[in-house]
Amino acid sequence: MRGGRIVQVGSPRELYDRPNSRYVADFVGKSNFFSGRVTSSGGGRAVLTTGAGRVIAGVAPVGIAAGQPATASLRPEQIALHRKGSGPAGADVAVTVVNRIFLGEHTEYLVKSGELGDFLVLVSRQAEAAEGGFEPGDPAFASWQDGAALILADD
Repeated sequence: MRGGRIVQVGSPRELYDRPNSRYVADFVGKSNFFSGRVTSSGGGRAVLTTGAGRVIAGVAPVGIAAGQPATASLRPEQIALHRKGSGPAGADVAVTVVNRIFLGEHTEYLVKSGELGDFLVLVSRQAEAAEGGFEPGDPAFASWQDGAALILADD
């Protein structure tokens, strides 16, 4: 509900995994939001380009059209941290670790990027053990799987 109006109906998992708006994505759990403009769309996917020129492709609900302002939503647990770039050239985002909070089964990192600003990354204990962990000030690379981002129309 928003302003007395139903904005989306679905199971908790549907609302978390496939919100239909930034409002719903922000209401259910944590999410990172990157604003930009849709540069192409079709077939349930869209490509968003941020003001800094970062291209983010992802799943898009019906109605997203090229040229419109939109937001890419990425859940912190869908982002991986690496010491070295792991994907194709330009796919990894260079970041600096700002803060680290141990949460037991996961560690939450606040990272800073010149292209995307500050955002959260939630790393499992297994993934952290594989990379050796990160401390504030450490350089790293953030990446995510194709299709992890949701491209949502601005509310």
